[in-house]
Amino acid sequence: MSELRKPEIKRIQEIYRDLLSFCKPFIKKDEQTQLRQAYEFVLQFHRPVWEQSGEEYVYHSIEVAKVALKELNLGVTSVICALLHNVVGDFKISPEEIKKQFGYDVAAIVEGYSRLSDIQTEKISVHSDNFRKLYLSLVKDIRVILIKLAHRLHDMRNFGQLTPEKKNRFLLEVNHIYIPIAHRLGLYNIKTELEELWMQHCHPDVFRSISEKLRESKTKQKVYIDEFTHAIERRLLEQGFEFEVKGRPKSIHSIWRKMKRQNVAFEEVYDLFAVRIIIKSKPKNEKADCWRVYSVVTDIYQPNPKRLRDWISSPKPSGYESLHTTVMGPNGKWVEVQIRSERMDQVAEQGLAAHWKYKEGGSKQTQEEWMNRIREVIENPEQEKLDNQDFSKIELYSDKIFIFTPEGDLKKLPHGSTVLDFAYEIHTSVGDMCNGARVNGRIVPIRYELNNGDKVEIITSKNQKPKLDWLNFVVTSKAKAKIKRAIKEERFQEAEIGKEMLRRKLRNRKIQFNDATVDRLIKQFKLESSIDLYYLIAIEKIDLNDIRKTFEVEKEDETKAGEKESAEIKSKDKQLSREDQDFMLIEDDVDNLNYELAKCCNPISGDAVFGFVTVGKGITIHRLSCPNARQLLSKYDYRVIDVQWRKTSEDKTYITTLQVTGEDELGVVNQITSVISNDFKVNMVSLKVDTDKENKFDARFKVSVKDVKHLEMLIHKILKVKGVKKAARVEPFR
Repeated sequence: MSELRKPEIKRIQEIYRDLLSFCKPFIKKDEQTQLRQAYEFVLQFHRPVWEQSGEEYVYHSIEVAKVALKELNLGVTSVICALLHNVVGDFKISPEEIKKQFGYDVAAIVEGYSRLSDIQTEKISVHSDNFRKLYLSLVKDIRVILIKLAHRLHDMRNFGQLTPEKKNRFLLEVNHIYIPIAHRLGLYNIKTELEELWMQHCHPDVFRSISEKLRESKTKQKVYIDEFTHAIERRLLEQGFEFEVKGRPKSIHSIWRKMKRQNVAFEEVYDLFAVRIIIKSKPKNEKADCWRVYSVVTDIYQPNPKRLRDWISSPKPSGYESLHTTVMGPNGKWVEVQIRSERMDQVAEQGLAAHWKYKEGGSKQTQEEWMNRIREVIENPEQEKLDNQDFSKIELYSDKIFIFTPEGDLKKLPHGSTVLDFAYEIHTSVGDMCNGARVNGRIVPIRYELNNGDKVEIITSKNQKPKLDWLNFVVTSKAKAKIKRAIKEERFQEAEIGKEMLRRKLRNRKIQFNDATVDRLIKQFKLESSIDLYYLIAIEKIDLNDIRKTFEVEKEDETKAGEKESAEIKSKDKQLSREDQDFMLIEDDVDNLNYELAKCCNPISGDAVFGFVTVGKGITIHRLSCPNARQLLSKYDYRVIDVQWRKTSEDKTYITTLQVTGEDELGVVNQITSVISNDFKVNMVSLKVDTDKENKFDARFKVSVKDVKHLEMLIHKILKVKGVKKAARVEPFR
């Protein structure tokens, strides 16, 4: 100190004495010594810069401490931390040094402040909610955020001294973090000032325009407010109230918001004025007295019932208590009236921080309760009541971490997430090819567990692909699902290869590739599905030579049995076999043959058809034009067999459906039914006819025909009926 002889030292000492004077009512002797040590530490720390450019850094530190003390109502510990807030980090003073000289609490708060300062906030406007959560999750002591709030308030008051880069960043932070936090804590004076300063620098033209209009009407405003409050004051005095009335125009930021929200000009904003009535009242009478004042105001001026806000019966989470109403004043102007007691007004001015300095000087448990209360309010702005439970040390967001991408985007992940979790959070393809990452510039493996606020750049490789053991260290459900899906897809691809390998092997050995064969192999190798079988064949875990040996004995038995059995055995066998047969003939007498015609397409004799082996139901015959044919032929080709119609007897018929459309002329449907029943002697099973307003008909006939040729002749005859425009075979209706 003796070496610092610049004239500015006197000014710094005056500011410091001013700080001490504010601490005097509650500071203890040992705290005063520690505060002095912090002041001298900062003075010496900033000495090189201080000697070159004056008192800027020292002055800034003391002023931030004064804001924390006077306007945030923080205590001595916070004041010491505010003095030391910029000595850790880039300035090479370690937290251990701070802890050694000033204790654990001070070191923890200063280190937490440094961590917040290191956060990149380029994209804060896009992720403002996550940024606020990140702030809360990074710090163990809520005073870190409150000191940061004091810092930004001082910066905004001295905006002209900031660099252009800091100006842009601070404006974003103030708008998206500190104004919302001040609002949730009930620090309405600070919130209002930050809003005005932010608007002044972000929207200078609008700010200037509204300011000038307010200034031009200032005299008129005062006259109006005096006229408005005069009648209220007289009535309150008559009823014996002790009170104070404050009248003021609304803030510029508030007026601007109303103009934007209501899309109106300045002159059309209806409630430019606000009047606050503060009464002296005993705690037990506060609510009743406030409602009595409300009654007086609304007796004089007509209230707008939609604008009544009762925060006396149900205070805000920040502790704010007040009664708000909007009434019609003289000359038809709307005026907002706020009614509260002196105690309520103190809480309204400083919110949850109203008694902080006394809590800070209390027991450790009391401090933790208070910090946890503030944490809950910041995090839960919609919460109506705070539980009166025994608080414990709560690590807010202990189950979440917030990670930055290289572009500054913010991602929220569960605690314990790894590089691979983050990669899958970015994109599935990034996760599939993840080969490591650069975390804060340092290369780490995919298993590396991330920490709050890390900046992560994923490293990918085209040769990388998901592995089963990845599931052992990822924690997000998204990553697990994507890995399982990728492994499953790869398994299916390998299985297709294995399936083809098995098919070729069996064909070479003249063994049928069908469900029965596959089922026997699944049982032999004790597997759960055919996919498992094909996959193990593809990756050579099952030797195809072992499969050949399995069927050698069985093949010999089948050959001998085939030589002895007669042709009628085929019609009695419930399980159709096609070992040496390329197609199947469908005869009239098929009662003992286990097959059926598919109901989805109703094939008839002469149709191009195929057989599909259905487990437990034998064979189903489908038309090649069946809606299900493409899927069955492509996905289950190994279950498809060739079939062929044989000549049927004269009395064998098949059910099919015809659709006939045309003009709804008199008797046209009767003529069609006559052609079907009389001319062709065809049995008509059912009929459905619809007509529309345009005199059109749409009829569906379910009929019994002998074969395709018989059906074609019937359609040709129906088309000759007068009024019929179209007749065609369609899928069955039910």
